[in-house]
Amino acid sequence: MIDLNSELMEQKMKVDFNTYDLSVKELLSMVNDGLINIAPEYQRQFRWDEERQSSLVESLFLGIPVPSLFMATNVDGTWEVIDGVQRLSTMICFAGDDSVREKVNAKKVEPLKLKGLSKLANFNDKRFSDLPVGVQNKFKLTSIKVTTLSDKSDKDVRFDLFERLNKGGVNLTPQEIRSCVYRGGFNDFLKELSKDSNFKNCVHLSERQENDGTREELVLRFFAYLYDLDSFEHSVKDFLNNYMSKADKGFNYSENDKLFRTVFKILNDALPNGISKGRKNTPLNLFEAVSVGAALAYMNNGKINTAGMAEWLKDKELLKYITGATNSKPRVIGRIGFCRKKFEG
Repeated sequence: MIDLNSELMEQKMKVDFNTYDLSVKELLSMVNDGLINIAPEYQRQFRWDEERQSSLVESLFLGIPVPSLFMATNVDGTWEVIDGVQRLSTMICFAGDDSVREKVNAKKVEPLKLKGLSKLANFNDKRFSDLPVGVQNKFKLTSIKVTTLSDKSDKDVRFDLFERLNKGGVNLTPQEIRSCVYRGGFNDFLKELSKDSNFKNCVHLSERQENDGTREELVLRFFAYLYDLDSFEHSVKDFLNNYMSKADKGFNYSENDKLFRTVFKILNDALPNGISKGRKNTPLNLFEAVSVGAALAYMNNGKINTAGMAEWLKDKELLKYITGATNSKPRVIGRIGFCRKKFEG
């Protein structure tokens, strides 16, 4: 018989939290000092308009309870915002000076001017600097509840919590969450390679994908399928999380930098219209097949045979592997293997 209580306790032990009551002034100071970090993945998600920001400011002035800020503790003791980027950014845009606003790329934005307030109608059209010092101090001393996830929690737990909390928050993509959770040399490496000109010419993405971490995820997919295909089962998200978690250990950066750039230089020369099936954007499964297949051929033969590539990309056998339910392990292996054979000649 399954012991539900034991299962519950086992999972609860993986998660460790602390709670704090901090003033707006303390939060702004911690952001300014680098103790609270709003990662770039979050900064570009600041979406609230002036009226919604003003409504939060009014609630804080009136002492109306607002949801807690949720953060994760990094190994260096700093905090990473998980849930509450809109609320914290609003406080910064309203009451923060240039130095703290610069921390969240808000320096170029004019400080928030309140608008649309109903309870505090006389506050409309006023910035923080327009308010009497006594009123400013009341706002800065307003208390905010902050919950922090301890750094004792493992990376899988942290990713899961980021994902759960952001379903109702800033809606980050899995790769944007990975970029926050799996920090380090490998994450920086993915970002650097995502800027490679040949790679960018080969892979066409939508405007949204250009800004949501998809390029970095494609670089991750390249190395994950190249080196860890045997670990793939069905969930691409879990597969990529697991590889990103372990890739930083023993990864040969110089060798793989050269491999990646060489492969995409050859592919870019062979495919002036990029990796596609005649559509504007590059299908992710076709990218996996072509890029990893080419890399395997290069690692085996020291070259990539691209003769007739435009024709065999339309081959019915390849289309079978990239159409329909394509994330089964046999189809992933099938499409990569098909392209590898073609590239090996």
